[in-house]
Amino acid sequence: MSSLLIESTRSGYVESVHQVSVAVVDERGALVASAGDPERVSMWRSAAKAFQALPLVRDGAADRFGFGPRELALACASHSSEPVHREVCAGMLRATGCEESQLACGPHPPLSQVVADEAVRAGTVITPGWSNCSGKHAGMLALAKHHGWRTEGYERAGHPVQERILEEVAHWTGLPAGSLLQAVDGCTAVCFGLPLRAMAMAYARFGVAELEAARRLREAMWAHPELVAGTGRLCTELMAAGRGVVLAKVGAEGIYSAAVPALGLGLALKVEDGDMRCSPPALLEVLRQVFERYERRVSVPMEGLGHHVEPPQRNTRGVVTGSLRAVGRLRFS
Repeated sequence: MSSLLIESTRSGYVESVHQVSVAVVDERGALVASAGDPERVSMWRSAAKAFQALPLVRDGAADRFGFGPRELALACASHSSEPVHREVCAGMLRATGCEESQLACGPHPPLSQVVADEAVRAGTVITPGWSNCSGKHAGMLALAKHHGWRTEGYERAGHPVQERILEEVAHWTGLPAGSLLQAVDGCTAVCFGLPLRAMAMAYARFGVAELEAARRLREAMWAHPELVAGTGRLCTELMAAGRGVVLAKVGAEGIYSAAVPALGLGLALKVEDGDMRCSPPALLEVLRQVFERYERRVSVPMEGLGHHVEPPQRNTRGVVTGSLRAVGRLRFS
C-alpha cells in the first residue's frame, strides 16, 4: 500500500503526521492511482456541491430565475462571507421571492479570518446569509419554488429537493441511491457518505460531460473562482491559476475532490484525522504527481501556489515556526 502523509514540523522537527487516503480514477471508474485506502467511505461534505447544484440547472430553475454564472458559482461554493458573496446570495433570494429567514443554514463565523475580524470590530450580527453554504441553500430554495414544492424543510432527508439531489448524486457516482449514506451536514442539509473512488469517478465524469448543465456549472466555477471560495483560498487560487485545467472543491473534515478534464481524471482525498489544514498541500501533491506521471501534458503554474504547497505555521507573534509538507508517493496502476 502506498502512503501519502502530511508532516507538521516545528523548529525543524516533525511534530505530527497526518495520513491521507487518495483515489484517482478515470470516467469509467478504473483506478489510476491511489494512496492509503481508495475505497474508504467518508462523508463527501461540501465537495459534493456541484452535484447538489445540478438539478437547479437541469430542471430549469436557474433559467427561470435568471441565474447566470455568478449565481451558479455561488451555488457550488463554500464561500468566505465576503461582501460579494453575501450580495450574490441576496440577489438569488430576491429573484425567487424568498427571504433570508428561509435559509435553513445557520450562521457561523466567516471562514475568512479577515472578514471575521472585521465583523467583530463592527459589532456585526452574523445571519444565515453569511454562511459559507448560503449559495447552495439559496439554490435549493429556488429548486423548491420552481417545482412548486413546499419550501419548509427543504434541507431534510425525504423532502423532494433532497430526493432530487439524491437521484443526481447516485447518477454521477454510479451507486444505487439506497447505498449512499445520508447524514446531516454542518449547514443542516443532507450530506452523503460514499467511497473515495466513487467521489473521484463522479468528478472525472463531471469534468468531461457534454451535458449542458454540467458544462454551465464547470464554466461558472472557472469564470468566478472568487465566488467558489474567496480571497487567499486554494479553490479560488488553483482554479484561477489553472483555469480550464483543474476544477477543485474542498469539503469539511479533510476532504478534497477535483477533476482534470484534459486527462479525463477525477480525484478524491481524505485526510484521515480530518485536519483541514492538511488537505490543500495534499491536493497539490497529488496533482503534482499526476502531472509528472502524464509528462506534463497538462499543468498548473504552482509557483504562485507555494503558500498552499507548504503552508507555513506561525506563532502568536506571526513568526514562522514550521510548516506542513507532503511526503510519500502515489501508487500508479
